Amino acid sequence: MFGLVFDMDGVLIDSARPHWRSWQLLAEELGHELREDAFVETFGRQNRDIVPLFFGHHDDDSIRRLGDRKEELYRELVRDRIPVMDGAIELVVACREAGFALGVGSSGPQENIDLALRGMHIEQHFAAVITARQVTRGKPDPQVFSLAASGIDVPTCRCAIVEDAPAGVDAALAAGATAIGLTGTHTREALSAAHHVVESLRDLSPQSIRELIECRCVA
Repeated sequence: MFGLVFDMDGVLIDSARPHWRSWQLLAEELGHELREDAFVETFGRQNRDIVPLFFGHHDDDSIRRLGDRKEELYRELVRDRIPVMDGAIELVVACREAGFALGVGSSGPQENIDLALRGMHIEQHFAAVITARQVTRGKPDPQVFSLAASGIDVPTCRCAIVEDAPAGVDAALAAGATAIGLTGTHTREALSAAHHVVESLRDLSPQSIRELIECRCVA
């Protein structure tokens, strides 16, 4: 059996704009200003890493409170219209029908991931969903993907991981998986460490993913 693990933000859902807007709204509540380039640089990292950078709060209670508020704002923005990435649902269904074990490996909150999967009507296809609730070390640490591979009961060397951020690609590589970079959040050049880079999820298929895994470490 082969495994396929998806990051959530920037891979299954096109969430950059609502995440940026939710950080802006939080900053307005706090009387701060944010630069969008700072957001781009931190996209995909955990809130416990971002809050101190954006707002200068370093105590656990403040980090948790501000992070929770930001995610409440985010869910309010997307609740009625999940920004599904082009080709995401079709690829998930095709890979599951082809016999892949599927997982999600995200540093996002459990509530966000559950909301997205329910809104896309694909939650039934995933054997494991790993979120910030289970992860203690953020990407580029491989923990999230190691847990996802364990959850779908497939060795990481037989898994491909789809990521949109350099830190996520590094985490996939560190986990020993086949790393597939998806441009959009970052450029092809920024994702060049991946084993394969695509412009769209529609550029992937169960056969092409299986061949990438086999070529790297199974054959």
